[in-house]
Amino acid sequence: MTDDEFQGLYGAPPDGLSPAAPGAIQFSPLMPGAAALEAQAPNSLAGFVMLAPPGTIERRYAAALGLQALAAGAPFTILAPKDRGGSRLAAELEALGCIVQDQAKRHHRICTGVRPATLVGLDEALAEGGPRQVDGLWSQPGVFSWDRLDPGSALLAQHLPALAGRGADFGCGIGTLALAALASPKLTHLALLDIDRRAVEAAKRNVTDPRVTVRWADVRQPDATLTKLDFVVMNPPFHDGGAEDRSLGQTFIRRAAESLRTGGRLWLTANRHLPYEAVLKPLFKRITPVVEASGYKVYEAQK
Repeated sequence: MTDDEFQGLYGAPPDGLSPAAPGAIQFSPLMPGAAALEAQAPNSLAGFVMLAPPGTIERRYAAALGLQALAAGAPFTILAPKDRGGSRLAAELEALGCIVQDQAKRHHRICTGVRPATLVGLDEALAEGGPRQVDGLWSQPGVFSWDRLDPGSALLAQHLPALAGRGADFGCGIGTLALAALASPKLTHLALLDIDRRAVEAAKRNVTDPRVTVRWADVRQPDATLTKLDFVVMNPPFHDGGAEDRSLGQTFIRRAAESLRTGGRLWLTANRHLPYEAVLKPLFKRITPVVEASGYKVYEAQK
C-alpha cells in the first residue's frame, strides 16, 4: 500500500485550489460508495484535503472528524467559499487547536496547517454534529431539513392517497414521506433512495417496515432495478452545495418518468416558484395540481 492510499479527501475541491494526492480515500457522505470518516481509525491518515460543508455545525463536525483521523504533524488543507463558511473557517479550526495559514483565492478561503498533537473541543464538536433524535425521528446536522419537518414534505404527506403496489421515494431524506406512504396496506414495496449517507442511515433507523429497502444512491444516475413502478413520491432537491440548481429537480422528474409503468403516478411537492410544469408536460399524459399552500405546491402526474 502506498503513502497516497493513506491520504484523505472530503468532497470535490475546485481544480487548482487544493490538489489531492492520487489515490486519496474519498470520505464525502454525498458521494455514494465513499468511506465513512466516522469509521476511520484515529491518527491513521498521512494527509487530508476537505472542501468544507456550508452548515456551521456540519462543517465543524466534518473538520473535527478529519483532524481526528490525521496523524499528529500530518498536513491538512481545508477550504470553503467565502460566502458559505469560508470567512469563519480559520477561526473554527483555531478553536479546535490548530495553527493555520489562511489565504484567499477565487472566492474561497483556504486554510492549511498540520494536525496538532492535542486537539481542543473535539468531543463537543463531534457530539454537536452527530446523529440525534428530533421530534422522535433520527436525523443529523447537514441532512436536508435536519431539525424540522420540511413544509413541502408535510404538505405532500397530508395529501397522499392510499398508495398501492411497488413504488419509490426519490431523495427520501430521513424517511418522512415514506412513513406517510406506508400507512397504506396495499403498498407492497417501497424503495428509498438518497445521495446522503447520513440521511440513509437515519432512514434505516426511522423506517423499519419490512416492505422497505433503503439505498445510498444518486437518483440522477439510471437504475435498472427501478422499472415499471406503480408510483413515485418525491420532494426533489433544488440546491447543490448551497447554490440553487433547478436542473436537479428536473432530472428527478425525468428519472421518475423512466421508472414508472404506463399509468403509474408521480406525486411531487415543490416550492411554488420552481417551474417544473414544463418538464412534466412532455413526460406525463395527465398532470393534476392537487394543492398549493404556504409557498408550496403538490402535483399528481400520470404516465
